[in-house]
Amino acid sequence: MQQQSKASVRRFFQDLGPGLITGAADDDPSGIATYSVTGASLGYGPLWTALFSFPLMAAVQLMCARLGMVTGRGLAAVIRRHFPPWVLWGACALLAIANLINIGADLGGMADATEMLTGVSSLVWTPLYAVAIVAMLIWSSYRRIARIFKWLTLVLFAYVLAAFLARPDWTAVLRSTFLPHVEFSRAWLAVFVALLGTSISPYLFFWQAAEEVEEERAQGRKTAAMRKGATREELRKSRADVVAGMALSNLIMYFIIMTTAATLHAHGVNKVETARQAAEALRPMAGNAAYLLFTLGIVGTGVLAVPVLAGSCAYAIAEARGWAASLEHPPKIAGKFYLVLGMAVLLGTCLDYFGLNAVKMLFFSAVINGVLAPPLIFILVLLTSNRKVMGEHVNPPVLRWLGWTTGFVMLAAAVAMFAAG
Repeated sequence: MQQQSKASVRRFFQDLGPGLITGAADDDPSGIATYSVTGASLGYGPLWTALFSFPLMAAVQLMCARLGMVTGRGLAAVIRRHFPPWVLWGACALLAIANLINIGADLGGMADATEMLTGVSSLVWTPLYAVAIVAMLIWSSYRRIARIFKWLTLVLFAYVLAAFLARPDWTAVLRSTFLPHVEFSRAWLAVFVALLGTSISPYLFFWQAAEEVEEERAQGRKTAAMRKGATREELRKSRADVVAGMALSNLIMYFIIMTTAATLHAHGVNKVETARQAAEALRPMAGNAAYLLFTLGIVGTGVLAVPVLAGSCAYAIAEARGWAASLEHPPKIAGKFYLVLGMAVLLGTCLDYFGLNAVKMLFFSAVINGVLAPPLIFILVLLTSNRKVMGEHVNPPVLRWLGWTTGFVMLAAAVAMFAAG
């Protein structure tokens, strides 16, 4: 019996893949900055949003995974076949803008964190990280990259340890977790939109669907016709993978807000201007261990997230144009795909040399994602509820209801933010 239990646990972890990587990549330096700003400015109050956003985030990513598995195509490729060009290119343009800002700010956050550990200027580390990430994506195979990414997800647990080292007020933590607190002010609503935007981000939609296709390519299903359709067992495994990934993402979100609320907010530090400041502020309040864990987490999550940001941009544009788009293909076959990927990282890197405030840029990017997500979610629900697209695997009623709810909640939050005085 014990051996069967061990085998079941082993199979569960072996089946984890695109969903786990997507969930972990969601907690990138942009997410860390947003959660740090939230905890510093509002304290424990927003902890309930981690529970609130989990089913919404899981539902959207499940629809993306199902779309990729059943159609054998990425999200942009499916939109191209069922919607007019202006819808497709409008989504791609907005995705590219938000991703470029994210890439630049993530690379900047990684470089700042590395400077703190080494004393070498961040201006040196930014291009080094950019070149290393692009080289890994171009000259490595999808299988190897997926294995590396799965191990990199472990770095996120640094934030769980940092939260306990910060010695939070557990009574306030429990109260804020289960008793939602809402304010109808522009500042509070901007934080709420940013939290939803960094959790339910459009780049994750494109990446999730594309990586489900990559998984099938890695199994030898080279054409869309060979990949079309999915068994109930494949969908079950994907559901477990996606739910586990989204649970990890929201768990880390919860603990970062808790950490910065227990340290920064509790000691009157209500504004965070840089990722470096957020990490440095932990040292006198929570000790060197929490500071070091927080700093290493910024680097590790950036290495995981920048390829996802650049890759989702490349997948979207290549699929929209009908180009070969796969991390399994060498550059001679998918040259245009890799060109877009490299350009995304290059342009993002250039943003770091304009002297922009990294945390403000990251927070602004999260708000942009929160505003952009609703129309894409509505498109996704329509596609995955259409029998011509999904056949017998159309959304079950619960998933469809959660999808519509997610889109309308994010839309209402964005409208309220702009309308609030």
